[in-house]
Amino acid sequence: MNLLNAEELAAWRGMLRAHAGLTRRLDSELLAEHGLPLTSYEVLLFLADSPDGRMRMSELADSVLLSRSGLTRQVDRLARAGLLERVPCDEDARGWFAAITDSGRLLFDQARVTHLNGVRRLFLAQLTDGEREVLGAVFDRLDQSR
Repeated sequence: MNLLNAEELAAWRGMLRAHAGLTRRLDSELLAEHGLPLTSYEVLLFLADSPDGRMRMSELADSVLLSRSGLTRQVDRLARAGLLERVPCDEDARGWFAAITDSGRLLFDQARVTHLNGVRRLFLAQLTDGEREVLGAVFDRLDQSR
């Protein structure tokens, strides 16, 4: 077994710590301002940005950073709050859509301002133009290697 060297370990742990810290702070701001956790915001984001404001549950599960069971629980909570609804899929009797409601879109539009301001303040403003360019290229390369 090859252990990570100090440089590799610093890069890996740094990415993990930065991600955890940023998501914790963004989650806290969204909860304080809108009563909406970051995971719920992410579900509403994908729905709000999708055609017709809806996605098949399987497609949504592939898009968000939640397990399928975690997504099911999240969708149930958002549906109980009236922020989205489950709609049967006409083409597939076993399939379901998650669809954002008018209330969900209103809350999402308000929360998006808070989220984007937080991303800019907590992350993007901490980097130079060159660092943002390098990070974007690195993350694109990592994403393409999946």
